[in-house]
Amino acid sequence: MTTQHTVLDVDPSAEVQRRLLDVQRAAFLAEGPPALDVRLDRIDRLLACVLEHAEELCAALDADFGSRPLAASLVSDIVGPISGAQKIRQHLAEWMRDEELPGSAEAGTPAFVQIRPKGVVGVVGPWNFPVTLVVQPAIEALAAGNRVMIKFSEVAERTADVFARAVATRMAPEEVAVVRGGVATASAFSALPFDHLIFTGSPAVGARVAEAAGRNLVPVTLELGGKNPVVLGSDADLGLAAQRVGAMRLMNGGQICLCPDYVFVPRDRVEEFVAQYEQAVKGYFPTWLDNPNVVSIVDDRNYDRVTGLITDAEAKGARVVTIAPPEEAEVLPRRKGRRIAPTVLLDVTEDMAIASEEIFGPVLSVYPYDDLDEVITYVNTRPSPLAAYFFGSDGPEFREFIRRTTSGGVTRNDLAVHWGVEGAPSGGVGRSGMGAYHGKTGFLTFSHRRTVATTTSPTGLAQNILPPVGEAMAEPLRGLVAHTLADIHGRLNGS
Repeated sequence: MTTQHTVLDVDPSAEVQRRLLDVQRAAFLAEGPPALDVRLDRIDRLLACVLEHAEELCAALDADFGSRPLAASLVSDIVGPISGAQKIRQHLAEWMRDEELPGSAEAGTPAFVQIRPKGVVGVVGPWNFPVTLVVQPAIEALAAGNRVMIKFSEVAERTADVFARAVATRMAPEEVAVVRGGVATASAFSALPFDHLIFTGSPAVGARVAEAAGRNLVPVTLELGGKNPVVLGSDADLGLAAQRVGAMRLMNGGQICLCPDYVFVPRDRVEEFVAQYEQAVKGYFPTWLDNPNVVSIVDDRNYDRVTGLITDAEAKGARVVTIAPPEEAEVLPRRKGRRIAPTVLLDVTEDMAIASEEIFGPVLSVYPYDDLDEVITYVNTRPSPLAAYFFGSDGPEFREFIRRTTSGGVTRNDLAVHWGVEGAPSGGVGRSGMGAYHGKTGFLTFSHRRTVATTTSPTGLAQNILPPVGEAMAEPLRGLVAHTLADIHGRLNGS
């Protein structure tokens, strides 16, 4: 490896990937923590790689999905990282400064926390937003002073080729390198001894990535998914909820980890909500079959999976509402072009696969409820979702919902808003993820916070424990134990 800008072959062997990691780590150690201007230059160059090839990347995304409108790709995969990069430029100098520890000098141990880069960060990206969900964490890793290796999704193979060539126009392989390839390549990538690894994708694959990283004790950040609930409170505006749930459920063809999977609606308002939802969907997509604004299901495997969920639910008694013109509903779903009509499922039961599997398509389950407690119990007895949504006022119902449930994030009266708030951490919990990034949170995720302390004591720490000094401390320490225990007993006894 040299500083010449090169593109790695597809499916590089485990040995080639390891050599690339070694080259990046050697370059990192030789340079040391990079200066502010170096970090900003690398961020600018990486972002320029994407923006200079925006049209080509969007064309590749359209080809990979089968149908993906230009505007959708520009919004989701091209301009997405811009605001985050701008915020980093504004604040990076401040974030890099040592943090003085208040009170440490008065205690005789003046100390500060040094913010250091970890080294080489591995980024494993998903196929649904394949560009932005590798560029954003890569920018934050570069801001923290690291080198970056990116494993691009093999599902979006045309986009992977364009992206790899684009990155190589401005980034040397010892700065940022792109690895392309299938499952074997991804497995070898996950097993590399990175200094940090971030993965975005499904919980099932995330578990395998974490297992592989764990063998090298590599810290991981996992951005996963799950079945995200929507709760319509007793005072929810059904029209507003239907419009916003519908928009989010159909964005990117429903292939978003933050999409709503199911909606809880007060029992006496279910039919009204379904009617409002159908009206909202038809407003966005009057037709579906050959509509160029529809994002197709990405490949045959996912098409079969989503249609299988609908078929299974219907066979087991679910009521299926297909939202498409009658002449289209007769031929949908259609394998050619991988088109699945927007669908609502009612009377969903626990024996149906869709009750437990993440949908990742234009399908929504609707459940009736009589009491908020049953909603909270339902959510809490399942894996914690990446997002939870509530429509209604900021009153007792909403406060009880967020008090008693756990999720990666929450948005009220819309969907996914919490994910884009500047400075807010983005991440899951439990099966929906581990750790977080975005903005300063991402900078700190990819940094090591090292405490540096000095002592002004006339005797060393260990000297205060060993004889003869240590012997004289025994009685005062016994007194401290007795005094503290007396205080605790007083509080426990209510005195």
